[in-house]
Amino acid sequence: MRARPFADVMDSDPLAARVWSRPGLTRRDRRFVTLTCVCAAEPVDQIDAHMYAALASGDIAFNELLEFVLHFAVYCGWPKGSQAEGSARAQAARLAAERGHAAPELPELPAESLGTTDHAQRLAEGERCFVDVNLLPAPPRDSPYFQAGILAFVFGHLWQRPGLGRRERRLITVASVGVSDALGPIYSHVGSALESKDLTRTEMDEVILQFSAYSGFPRGRVLQRAADESWQRISAARAKG
Repeated sequence: MRARPFADVMDSDPLAARVWSRPGLTRRDRRFVTLTCVCAAEPVDQIDAHMYAALASGDIAFNELLEFVLHFAVYCGWPKGSQAEGSARAQAARLAAERGHAAPELPELPAESLGTTDHAQRLAEGERCFVDVNLLPAPPRDSPYFQAGILAFVFGHLWQRPGLGRRERRLITVASVGVSDALGPIYSHVGSALESKDLTRTEMDEVILQFSAYSGFPRGRVLQRAADESWQRISAARAKG
């Protein structure tokens, strides 16, 4: 059955629509930033609208949306992640019904998708991934937060999952730390996204504008300050060779 056109929520606000039409990021990129913002702070109807639009437009596949939920939940909290999971499933079922299809059936995931069961190996891989993503030394294994949380799970598993690429995870994470108001993670993740070249300076500026349209310009200014200061540091280091 041919999919019928739908009214994209991104067109409902004239200001937001102008941001969406800018050339600095793809529409798919903007979806990940926006979904993070609305899932973190907006009422359920807005979350549903953006989940539906991401799926109906074809910008994000259902399995990618579920992977988004996991990454989002780690950085914005499991209760908000639970709400996002429910919305993603409901909107996938809604879209399928509108197109005359059965609701998507999700097979049980194999235990192997959780990665190695060798704890020492997982911690070592977490340390390697932490350095690769953050461009900083890995933290010590001296607290539950660092050992079990950061090294064993966040970087020992989450960032290595194949369901989304590094770029998508950068977009979700930058928006997540932006809504958190936590300066340390903001500077760390904005800086590493730029220094790694996963996001260019122009792309980061567009991420911040997209973020500001949905999470507010006061928060956006904090991200912009972090980007400006990080870029000055990176440029100075590169100039020295």
